[in-house]
Amino acid sequence: MSAEGRILVVGLGPGPLEWLTPEASRALEVASDLIGYGPYVERIPERAGQVRHATDNRVELDRARHALELAKAGRVVAIVSGGDPGVFAMAAALFEAVDQGDETDRAVNISVLPGVSAMQAAAARLGAPLGHDFCAISLSDNLKPWDVIVRRLTAAAQGDFVIAFYNPASRARPDAIHAAFKLLRELKSADTPVAFARAVGRADEKLTLSTLGEADPSICDMSTLVLIGSSETRFIARPDGLSPWIYTPRHYGGGR
Repeated sequence: MSAEGRILVVGLGPGPLEWLTPEASRALEVASDLIGYGPYVERIPERAGQVRHATDNRVELDRARHALELAKAGRVVAIVSGGDPGVFAMAAALFEAVDQGDETDRAVNISVLPGVSAMQAAAARLGAPLGHDFCAISLSDNLKPWDVIVRRLTAAAQGDFVIAFYNPASRARPDAIHAAFKLLRELKSADTPVAFARAVGRADEKLTLSTLGEADPSICDMSTLVLIGSSETRFIARPDGLSPWIYTPRHYGGGR
């Protein structure tokens, strides 16, 4: 195995180049190979001599194993993910491949470079909804059973966390978000603030604010990050028709 080969797991952030960290930019410049889901690879300007390996969705382990083989052959490989690569993304897939591999895989030089997550980007647009304890839950049941999702949603609601939903709805899973809202409506107050943050940072960005009782979860797709407030989360009204801020106070139980 070449001593020069290595893997850089790069978080591209939600979209805008302004949200790409300097460290991530340098990694993309030095990489001999780019590996990732096609739409993410397409976001990166082409560079002479750099080989691009764009793949379809749901082949994360194949992608990771390919990166390991390239690195062992002496290539500098950048595996790219949207948002942060350690949040429901390629860093876990790569280490899963390493865990399943042999000693040569475990010897590969790997660096994970953080990025701005969809949850952070949405929170920044909305105000400060993550100002107190929060959790993130993927509503995809591709890699875990639905009853596990129900158990975690129930625990998060009973623990009064702010909850961020990743992967809320897709063509193959149109009903998951409706089932999640039905459950939460049985466990939380109807006036709990809710935000749907779609394509944050991109040209088609859209923020929709509502309450748990009145929200329409059918507006979700895979580009939507959903935030469900805690009992402390509140709206701050703004003048002149401006959209309210949402924030969760740093203290708990202080009253309104």
